[in-house]
Amino acid sequence: QVQLVESGGGLVQPGGSLRLSCTASGSIFTLYNMGWYRQAPGKQRELVARITSGGSTNYADSVKGRFTISREDAKNTVYLQMNSLKPDDTAVYYCNLEPSIWTKGLGFWGQGTQVTVSS
Repeated sequence: QVQLVESGGGLVQPGGSLRLSCTASGSIFTLYNMGWYRQAPGKQRELVARITSGGSTNYADSVKGRFTISREDAKNTVYLQMNSLKPDDTAVYYCNLEPSIWTKGLGFWGQGTQVTVSS
C-alpha cells in the first residue's frame, strides 16, 4: 500500500501561480510513473501532466506552456508548478501513482487538493 499526500492548493487570482506537491510513502518512489489529474464540478477527471520514472513528461494541451511537472526522488515527491492560472483551471487536483509491476498492478490516488482561480 502506498500513501500519497498532497499539498499546495488554494485560492489564487487569474494570472497567478501555485505549486502543488505530492509525497509518497515507501522506498522505491524512483521506479514509479506519476501523474496529476484534475476534476472540475460536473466534469470527468482528466490527466493534466505525467512524468515517468526516467523523467519524460507529457501534458494536456490546455496546460502546455503554463504548467510544469517535476519530481525529486530523494524526497519521494512530485510537483506541479502552475503559472498563468485561469478560471478554467479551477478544480480538485489529484496526484496519481500509475499501476506497475512495482505496485503489483495497483494504482494509487491522493486525497485531492482544491485549486480555485478567481478574482
